Amino acid sequence: MIAPLEKVKQWKIERDQRPKELALSFGDQDAVDVLSYAGLEEQPSYLEIDGQYIRTLFISGYPFVASSGWLDNLIHFNHDVDISYHMHEVDALQALPKLHRKITELESTKRQMIRSGKIVGSEVLDPLESAMDLRDKIQRGQEKLFQLSIYVALRADSLEELNKVTTLLETTLSARLFYAKVARYQQIEGLQSVLPRGEDQLNQKRNLDSSSAALAFPFMSSELVQESGILYGVNKSNNSLVILDRFSLHNANSIVFAQSGSGKSYATKVEILRQLMQGTKTIVIDPEREYKMLSESVDGTYIKLSATSTEKINPFDLATTLRTRDHLAEHVQDLTEVIGLMAEGLRPHEKAAIDKALLRMYSDVRKQPLLSDLYYELQVLEQFQLCERLDKYVHGSLANVFNEQTNIKLDNRLVIFDIKDLPESLRQIMMLIISNFVQNQVKAKPEKRLLIIDEGWLLLEHEESARFVAGLVRRARKYYLGVSIISQQANDFLHNDYGRAIASQSALRILMRQDTTTIKNVVSEFNLSEYEQSFLLTCERGDALIIADQNHVAVKVVANDKEHPLITTNPAELYQS
Repeated sequence: MIAPLEKVKQWKIERDQRPKELALSFGDQDAVDVLSYAGLEEQPSYLEIDGQYIRTLFISGYPFVASSGWLDNLIHFNHDVDISYHMHEVDALQALPKLHRKITELESTKRQMIRSGKIVGSEVLDPLESAMDLRDKIQRGQEKLFQLSIYVALRADSLEELNKVTTLLETTLSARLFYAKVARYQQIEGLQSVLPRGEDQLNQKRNLDSSSAALAFPFMSSELVQESGILYGVNKSNNSLVILDRFSLHNANSIVFAQSGSGKSYATKVEILRQLMQGTKTIVIDPEREYKMLSESVDGTYIKLSATSTEKINPFDLATTLRTRDHLAEHVQDLTEVIGLMAEGLRPHEKAAIDKALLRMYSDVRKQPLLSDLYYELQVLEQFQLCERLDKYVHGSLANVFNEQTNIKLDNRLVIFDIKDLPESLRQIMMLIISNFVQNQVKAKPEKRLLIIDEGWLLLEHEESARFVAGLVRRARKYYLGVSIISQQANDFLHNDYGRAIASQSALRILMRQDTTTIKNVVSEFNLSEYEQSFLLTCERGDALIIADQNHVAVKVVANDKEHPLITTNPAELYQS
């Protein structure tokens, strides 16, 4: 049946009675004709407006206990939906007599059931207890009483789709003990109640105290758009763009936790490409040779470090401009961590000897010392056991790797350090040496840079490397550096004191698909909601939860057609004939 559009008719009557010179003309149409619906058909359970199907539902049943995030399932319902809340405060002078009357009725029912020998169940005891508790709190001024109405308008392009979405919404809400009903024969009133006009024509109210009413509003904006940022992907909640500038956060560090195959390297490469367009220089430590194609595509510097490589990094390399007292003291402490990792641990007297030896080595500002110089100084100090542990790096099979002067530069916009060909036992040491080298370069010439450490969990296996990286992350902001650590071993990070320190010092957290063995620690560490926990357990490849300071956004990482071939690691795409 065609709905009687009384207001539109009234407008048209008033229009016809106006002087012709006052009429606004849009071609052959009047202004009212332009603003009016082309057609509106009302059915008992839905409206059809301009070919689109709309159905309004109201929340008729609520759970007995309100908890934090109790309406998250409705707020995050991933379909075309409009949600309207109508809330009215009830005067305490009016609420208290009604509560007294309700309490009296329930107590009377309870006494009658006891006299009849019946068991008094929760259907009487729970409302009675709640009413008495609410009465006491209102009398003390601890709570206020509100009337809340919640209406939901669903939209779809076909009636079949509308019915399907309605069933899905009802099922989703019933899982949290909310019950929704279709506003049958009141769809016009339902739509009017959802429109932003503040008119509650359905009048389907529920009494709530102020604490419960406050929990009905979990609204923190799920949009994350910063004008100076780069595109990370598409917001899963509302299909808006997620644009973020990590350097505008309280620090530029980030961590990425994800299962293998969930798209963490892909997401990182997408960010690298877009950071390069913003003029951010990027350095990557690549233990699995995943960034070679990316380096070639943007004319980056690709440095392959191995036992036979001609490209070298001297762990003791320090710019002359940094040989001030403060910088030198910091550098000596960092080098002590590197040497401790190479020597498989240091005793207290050995740390003291290394400290003394390093200060003597750097006393000559004209000379760039080598590991062999430290070896000589330690012999002078009679640290023969320590020298034995370092001998293979100075005179043995690894002398060609660690006892040479630096012959590389970080002047390109993208520099990749490939350490895949190094033995497993040396990768940690090289990751630490590269990080220290980058740190010194950044200190000598601060500019907007990113240092990305893939498979960063390797650095937590030994205390020396874990302590060094925690210090690097803590100091990075002073030198306009952002440190990104990527790991599929979330538990290794969050069970380690230094790992938790690194996570707490990272303003940007990117969490991708987790499994049941890691989700508990991730949820606890980042204080995630039940919805976010479910999302991380079930999300698809390329989906991520981005936590930027206090903003939480579910995002789909996307690359355009030109970016994708440069960053994919899918064997089906790389090796197809």
